[in-house]
Amino acid sequence: MRKGCFMTNRLAEETSPYLLQHAENPVDWFPWGDVALARAREDNKPIFLSIGYSACHWCHVMEHESFEHPEIAQELNEHFVCIKVDREERPDLDQIYMNAVQMMTGRGGWPMSVFLTPDLEPFFGGTYWPPENRGGMPGFRQVIAAIHDAWQNRETEARNQARRLAEHMRQVPPILQEQSDLSLELLHGAVAALERQFDFQHGGFGGAPKFPHSMDLQVLLREYQRSQREDVLRMVTITLDKMAAGGIHDHLGGGFHRYSVDERWLVPHFEKMLYDNALLAKCYLEGFQVTGKSSYAEVARGILDYVLRDMTDPGGGFYSAEDADSEGEEGKFFVWTPDEVHEVLGDDLAEVFCYCYDISSEGNFEGRNIPNLPKTLEQCAAVLDHDAEELKSSLAEARAKLFARRESRVRPGLDDKILVSWNGLMIEAFAYGGRVLEEPRYTAAALKAASFLFEQLEIDGRLRHAWCQGQAKFNAYLDDYAALASACIALYEATFKEEWLVRAVRLLETIHTHFADESGGALFFTSDDHEQLIVRQKELQDSSVPSGNALAATALLRAAALCGRQDFRDAAAGILQATTGLMRHAPAAAGQMLIALDLHLGPLHELAIVGQEGQEDTEAVVAEARRRLFPRAVLAGRLNGPVSKSPVEALFAGREPREPLPNLHVCQEFTCQAPALGKEAALGALNELRAT
Repeated sequence: MRKGCFMTNRLAEETSPYLLQHAENPVDWFPWGDVALARAREDNKPIFLSIGYSACHWCHVMEHESFEHPEIAQELNEHFVCIKVDREERPDLDQIYMNAVQMMTGRGGWPMSVFLTPDLEPFFGGTYWPPENRGGMPGFRQVIAAIHDAWQNRETEARNQARRLAEHMRQVPPILQEQSDLSLELLHGAVAALERQFDFQHGGFGGAPKFPHSMDLQVLLREYQRSQREDVLRMVTITLDKMAAGGIHDHLGGGFHRYSVDERWLVPHFEKMLYDNALLAKCYLEGFQVTGKSSYAEVARGILDYVLRDMTDPGGGFYSAEDADSEGEEGKFFVWTPDEVHEVLGDDLAEVFCYCYDISSEGNFEGRNIPNLPKTLEQCAAVLDHDAEELKSSLAEARAKLFARRESRVRPGLDDKILVSWNGLMIEAFAYGGRVLEEPRYTAAALKAASFLFEQLEIDGRLRHAWCQGQAKFNAYLDDYAALASACIALYEATFKEEWLVRAVRLLETIHTHFADESGGALFFTSDDHEQLIVRQKELQDSSVPSGNALAATALLRAAALCGRQDFRDAAAGILQATTGLMRHAPAAAGQMLIALDLHLGPLHELAIVGQEGQEDTEAVVAEARRRLFPRAVLAGRLNGPVSKSPVEALFAGREPREPLPNLHVCQEFTCQAPALGKEAALGALNELRAT
């Protein structure tokens, strides 16, 4: 086939935007599958496996330097079976071979480049290699030549090395063999470890590069709710404030870039990932609930509005990512010169904007400028001799005008595939945003996205992982089921529509059937009917997203509390027990698991509201219950009488409505206090619960 003046390879038949980016490479790429694996076995050739993703800047660099290079492509085609994988479509492969690369080199990243035997066992790997030796790094051409020589002349040695490495990969790490009691001591120890890593000047944990660590901030918020330690809350507020002010935050269009290359959140890697924005939206919403700071609500709105505007499919699902690059330059879409700002705003408003947002002739990024707020609004108002509220209004006007101009630029590439796990995270964020901010359009977006997933990606009762160009592909993974189950629970709490809780229960039962280990403990990442790979892994550590096991534990505990399912509670406890070593020794890799532990240790309350839909007092109590942060409580409501075969029937059994409405039942393990009758009593009970 031809596309323009270039020959296309087999990737032209794929739907992944990342794979399609490589469809015109002279490399004879195969997608992962039976055809490629059979070719490697038949020809006894090693496999060159290249794994990346569409928003990855260095993936683009290696493609341009090496995979578009005719001579390098010829050497790859002659000596190897070359397979290209989108890590977001196949996280199972990415986990296995990234683990191998880290064992071999002590580090990892993307693009991931690994050489396998025809039996799929890895024997050499790395990440980005330049085409020729450079800066102490081996050149890719030299690597290819060395691997070909090793296979031609020392194949047995290469195979033995690969076999030993594969055996090592199947062993359970010592940190996961250690188990201890599930106790508050684990939570307190994790908070102490986070405090030791905390950057009290710029916020966040550790130095550059600096990632948001949303789950760790949520752990700190839960510790603050337990202890009322102001120093713990201060770690959260410093980080939320500094990130919101930094260049990692898109001040014009909303949302956050992937991470900061410096310690002060100024210069990001400019890609925007759906999962980061989902996790940060929830984090800022919880920060708003705890502190009442309206700025946190504004940041959360900016994230959700950005996703609705730029990352939402007409069918309702959410796209995966926007690239860092546009017109071949990283960050070009997002940066400004003073002249550009003056052209759009006029001199007076431009002077104000440039002062507040750090726009200078010298630039703060390669001679241009990333808008950021090194001073607070109040500090800027004092220096400029402006009224703070008037300045806030002027800056909002300036941002709107600059955003409109920016929309005329060439946009970064869009990865428009829809992944169940990442969509689950974003659906939960929208459902939570709808209830906390009392914004029906956010709840509507969550409902539409969830309906899309069940309509397009559930086939014969089982989920698929990815959807793109009208095709649902790949068996779903643990985090797909767990994230969507959590989203369904969030939708139930935001709407009291019991169909969503029914779906959550069904997803969790599927997890038990197809992902559980018969010996107990943690869950497998892949189902029992998944393609057989060299390792069946258990994903326990958080990466850029919460681990599938941690998401499952959280969803199981919430569903258990709503539905009275002891089997769900026991399954969650087994997952938590299997990860006590991780929580003790590497808490920064176990944020979501610590959130689940906090829920497990409780006391976990069930809040059951009985009332009448549309009745003013009932609606006021429901809104107040939804607005507040109750990290160790679930919320149920029955506003239209009994429902047949309801999953929350046990919670409402014997709780007929009594005047005055509404009735609030505060329960623990389905043992309830005397109901609070009427609006004032119910609000008082919520106030008492907030203090626990």
